[in-house]
Amino acid sequence: MNRDAPRTLDLDKLFAARLHAARVRPYLATALFALHPVESRRVPTMAVDRHWRCYASASFVARTPVEELAGVWVHEVSHLLRDHHGRGDRVARERGLTGPGERLRMNIAADFEINDDVFGDGLVRPEGAVEPGAFGLPEGQLMEDYLRWFTLGPRTQNLVWLDCGSGADGLDREWDLGPDGAHGLSAQARDAVRFRVAQGITARPGNTSQGWQRWAEEAFHPPQPWRQLLGAAVRSATSSPGAGEDYTYGRPSRRSAGVPGAVLPSLRRRPPRVCVVIDTSGSVSDAELGSALLEVAAISRAVGGHRDLITVLPCDAAAQVVHPLCRAEGIPLIGGGGTDLRTGFAKALQTRPRPDVIVALTDGQTPWPSTRPPCRTVVGLFPRLPAARSWDEDDPDYVPDSPPEWAHVVAIGSAPAAR
Repeated sequence: MNRDAPRTLDLDKLFAARLHAARVRPYLATALFALHPVESRRVPTMAVDRHWRCYASASFVARTPVEELAGVWVHEVSHLLRDHHGRGDRVARERGLTGPGERLRMNIAADFEINDDVFGDGLVRPEGAVEPGAFGLPEGQLMEDYLRWFTLGPRTQNLVWLDCGSGADGLDREWDLGPDGAHGLSAQARDAVRFRVAQGITARPGNTSQGWQRWAEEAFHPPQPWRQLLGAAVRSATSSPGAGEDYTYGRPSRRSAGVPGAVLPSLRRRPPRVCVVIDTSGSVSDAELGSALLEVAAISRAVGGHRDLITVLPCDAAAQVVHPLCRAEGIPLIGGGGTDLRTGFAKALQTRPRPDVIVALTDGQTPWPSTRPPCRTVVGLFPRLPAARSWDEDDPDYVPDSPPEWAHVVAIGSAPAAR
């Protein structure tokens, strides 16, 4: 036998490992059997692309025990189920991360997210699997969090071989078969696989880790891109008829020609005035108040950066001082008592000139104005767990009213991605 002859992929061993993985993680069986194996001499171990193909090194399969290969199967399919390729693309755009070095960091961070709770209970940890604890990082976090906490350096130099494929970081490889290659799954098929896996997890939650349970909940209730929705709601309100309109004699109306001896003003659009009412009651956390200030800055960008036309009004049970938006971090968010945003709406409408749009950032535990304000209204709701949606220290059965129908409501602060 020529020991230097190239090996061929032992599919029987690879399939036996996949069957073992499906037996010990039955809720992942649909996803495991949806992966199509492809032999490749260009991957160091096993890797996946975004089209649900699993590339395997024949040498790696030959030297790795079946029990460890089962762990690799689960690891690779976890990248795809958790949409690490899509999330990698998004975080690269948002943070300006370019180059193969940054994609390697994404791969490592994605491995941290997976490996902290995927092994054990019949699934052997593969040799070389990286875990966040080995780098002094906490467990149970997301890829996006880990990316902020470590950089490439001496501790990661032994991981330069790591390559779980485009399915782990979103960067296409030369050896990818691409969207038109054989045995890839369509977008609809990929969504169907995720849905079936989420169904299996929610049906028997006691058999899965907390990370997978959170992932399944997000699969059924995907988070909204709330910051984009909030900005779109504000832009929609400020561009509506009646918002930001004024008259000017600087450019006479064309109708002046029909009225000899008179000059008629023309109607012009001006940048809209926005008043942001921030709920500073005791039920709103410091973290949410900090988030509210970030949303004020996002609102400023949504209306073209006219910070001089944006005011901020802290309010709990009583409206505070109206602050012009110069620097968001310099605005004192005074409050801490009960909640009655009706006073905030009234105060906002008393300011001169009157705002064209009112944006209320609140947890929703407040009475609302009984009549529609004479301007557009956008409500940004901080999320609340079901058990925390009804709270009143004097009335435990208190249920707050939902925002009125005349307000455009956006849920803010949703998680960016599911584990």
